[in-house]
Amino acid sequence: MLGSSNLSSNELLGLGNKHWAFLFLVITFVLALFKGIFPEGLNRPPEFLVFPFADWINFFFVFLRDDLGLIHVSRAISGGVEWLLDITANLLYGKHRWPRIGPIPWSAIAVTAFVLAYSLGGWKLSLVSGGTFIWIAVMGQWKWAMETLSVIIVATPISVLIGLIFGTLAWRSKIFERILNPILNVAQTMPHFAYMIPVVVFIGVGPKAGAIVTVIFAVPPMIRMTFLGLKSVPPEVIEGGKMAGSTGWQLLRFVRVPSARTEILIGVNQVIMQCLAMVVLASFIGMPGLGQKLLQLLQSLKIGQSVEIGISIVLIAITLDRCTQAWAKRQPIHFPKGTSIFLRHKFFFSWLILFILFLILGKFIPILDEVKRNQALSISSPIEIGVDWLVITLDPLTQWIRWFLITWILIPLRNFYLWVPFTAILALLACIGFRIGGLRSALICTIFFTLIAISGWWDRTMITVYTVTVAVLIAAIIGFPMGVFASFGDRSSKTILLVCDTLQTFPSFIYLIPVVMLFGVNDVAVIGAVVLFAAVPLTRYTIEGLRNVDQQIIEASQMSGATKYQTLFKARLPMAIPTIMVGVNQSVMFSLFMVIIAAFIGTQDLGQEMQRALSFSDVGKGLVLGLIVSFIGLMVDHLIMTWSYSRKKALGIN
Repeated sequence: MLGSSNLSSNELLGLGNKHWAFLFLVITFVLALFKGIFPEGLNRPPEFLVFPFADWINFFFVFLRDDLGLIHVSRAISGGVEWLLDITANLLYGKHRWPRIGPIPWSAIAVTAFVLAYSLGGWKLSLVSGGTFIWIAVMGQWKWAMETLSVIIVATPISVLIGLIFGTLAWRSKIFERILNPILNVAQTMPHFAYMIPVVVFIGVGPKAGAIVTVIFAVPPMIRMTFLGLKSVPPEVIEGGKMAGSTGWQLLRFVRVPSARTEILIGVNQVIMQCLAMVVLASFIGMPGLGQKLLQLLQSLKIGQSVEIGISIVLIAITLDRCTQAWAKRQPIHFPKGTSIFLRHKFFFSWLILFILFLILGKFIPILDEVKRNQALSISSPIEIGVDWLVITLDPLTQWIRWFLITWILIPLRNFYLWVPFTAILALLACIGFRIGGLRSALICTIFFTLIAISGWWDRTMITVYTVTVAVLIAAIIGFPMGVFASFGDRSSKTILLVCDTLQTFPSFIYLIPVVMLFGVNDVAVIGAVVLFAAVPLTRYTIEGLRNVDQQIIEASQMSGATKYQTLFKARLPMAIPTIMVGVNQSVMFSLFMVIIAAFIGTQDLGQEMQRALSFSDVGKGLVLGLIVSFIGLMVDHLIMTWSYSRKKALGIN
């Protein structure tokens, strides 16, 4: 001890971490190699250690629903939501309920989208927005699309309002923030199906259940962006408001919120995209619309019609994303005093004139009011022909890929994950945790996976982990080189980033179409869908990490005589690794979500069990499975972000 007194406490702690990590690594190998010698309780969690968490949760929910009478509160809330849905449904597609003035002609809605997009982003955006609704109408998908949008129109304002309130409360109260943060962390790593099961128990199925689960799912990002926006308002702006004599409410309403406008509107963008993603998936609980139709067509393997529906969902996603992004970037326009009301609100009056015009035209020209099914166009037949040709042409290759992956990678790797003793996994995670973040990280890793072990779902968890591992590795093999290649040029990087931005707007369901088309319904299709979904953030963050390296570092490397590839491997990549690891983190999160969603085409992981829980309205089982997925995601997030932070600190990156 005296001989090492010249070492700092941090160095001693780092040395201890290495020793502990090595010890746990040795324990891991011993437990795995001598599996047959040790008691069975060290290989698989023994029965007496498995706790009936699902039964406890079910008991608690029954208590809430029946004994406390929350079923009546939930029915009252769902009744109010249903009333709002009746209004939007009546206006958009003519559901015969109050106010009984619908439906609005499709042409009037299309021109509304055109003018709104033009006011936000100009001609290009208006053509995309208006063209989306024209496509939906002429393809005979209007009613399904309006069923989807009628829920989004109701769910989005409610989600935004709740997010604003809770985000403001978290900003004002440190205690509330500390309580809310872990809840939001879990909520944002929970799979979609975990939200649906409690809603089905309290609300039932159908559009109102779909709207309520959409609100619950979409609120967390709005809370976070509201909190971040209010927190980041410059102190000098606040001082200026105080010096002007503003009260606390006036300071919030007229100073803080306008200053946080960009962050709040980005939150609105995320809410809308989350709403679209959940509304599409809510078809599993009886939500009508494009999602339900796509689910039916995929189950029937009608690829041509599935592609038609998929195109519509993608176009809606791109339109909503681009319009809300343009809204977030658009600064308020201030007019000189005395400017005419018609000039101040020229877009509104232009829209009003066009809207009334198409309302009238719809009365006299039937096709501008409604495109009937026998008048609609369809591209499903040529798509089917093209798909059949593609499948037949690529069949030798896809057959070989299926055989190779299943025989040499998937089955051996799955068996290996199931073979490794759970105690060896815990020791390995402790080793990784100690090496990255010391005792705290080791405890976090072991606690999360100990809870998974005593939940009784260890084997299903390992199958999920193996699927995610394979998918992320393949996504890295595809996405990392693509990101590196794109980072060398401005044009290529902008093109790939634009593609990544567009792909990230797609609801996850869409990624199932091409893999089912090529590989059918099997584990390879699941892996393929997850890879497509997971490669996007990895590619994006690789490009951004490499492009944002300090130019002085690159110039210093070049001045020392380094070649382009030496500069890449010796300067750019080491500096970009922390950002790239954030992309890996996102890739793992995306993979976890996609594995659960892809379960409907046939897997044996947590997703399949979660769908069974949804079918039987088993809240306890569904929430336990959802928490398991959340624990995996939170553990990976903690390890990667801890490592990334320490790496940035070592590199001197802010």
